[in-house]
Amino acid sequence: MVNAAQHDLVSVSDLSEADVLHKIRLAQLFQAGKTVRLQRPTFAMNLFFENSTRTHTSFEMAERKLGMQVLQFVADGSSVTKGETLGDTIKTIQAIGVDVAVIRHPENEYYQPLLADDLDISIVNGGDGSGQHPSQSLLDMMTIYQEFGTFKNLNITIVGDLNHSRVARSNMALLTRLGAHVSFAGPEQWYNAEFEQYGNYTTIDEAAENADVMMLLRVQKERLGTELQDFDEASYHQKFGLTKERYARLKSTAIIMHPAPVNRGIEIDSSLVEKPQSRIFKQMENGVFMRMAILTDVLVAKGLINPAEIKGE
Repeated sequence: MVNAAQHDLVSVSDLSEADVLHKIRLAQLFQAGKTVRLQRPTFAMNLFFENSTRTHTSFEMAERKLGMQVLQFVADGSSVTKGETLGDTIKTIQAIGVDVAVIRHPENEYYQPLLADDLDISIVNGGDGSGQHPSQSLLDMMTIYQEFGTFKNLNITIVGDLNHSRVARSNMALLTRLGAHVSFAGPEQWYNAEFEQYGNYTTIDEAAENADVMMLLRVQKERLGTELQDFDEASYHQKFGLTKERYARLKSTAIIMHPAPVNRGIEIDSSLVEKPQSRIFKQMENGVFMRMAILTDVLVAKGLINPAEIKGE
């Protein structure tokens, strides 16, 4: 068994290829009905300072499936609104006995000061600004692996709002490490020179012909600022979206992915969201089992699950 137990998971940079494959295998076991036993009552809290449906509810479902008890947190009703720092909030919930905090925060790398404090509570990053989204990246890896059984030499194009996307940053790094060929498409103003170390810039029309995986990104209107006043949905869809015409040119073995929520008619034609080559809702299903695997490795590291429970995965 790979020693993938980690006290915290905040970035895909913490993951080796062996760690990723271990988590995929463990998630697949949970999908097949595997259960684990907690050594004592174990408590989680999901602290989301940005809106979320999929990630928040997926983590809560994963926690409950593992037998964890979930304490509710509402950002607008918390002491953060009174000026309490995030660090003090986390130390407070640690003091009352919470074992794992899943945090989504608008600030990039919000977790660095928390890790520096060497806390007993474990931190799992549910998304930081435009920085990292490790659980989404891992469920994406699971979805791709289920389809192809490998990452080596797959052609994967990440399309859309690249510069504002934590999903893009996590996936481009992890896919490259796993041996895939990554390329990027979308508006040039949303393409950043930092991406060049991971892949080349292409067009969505070229991607439609060549990609094994077409990974679409949500246009993050909430992060566009002054750009939003010039944004035209129909024009974006025709230039950079997955239209019916582009779908018809995909390889028969290619799959479509999207982290959701989907802006139907912008990133993808509404009629394509549930087409046979789409894996968008499969990603959501896989998310629960991958988050169970992530939490299990954290709880093994904390001594709250016996490592023998996942021996041999």
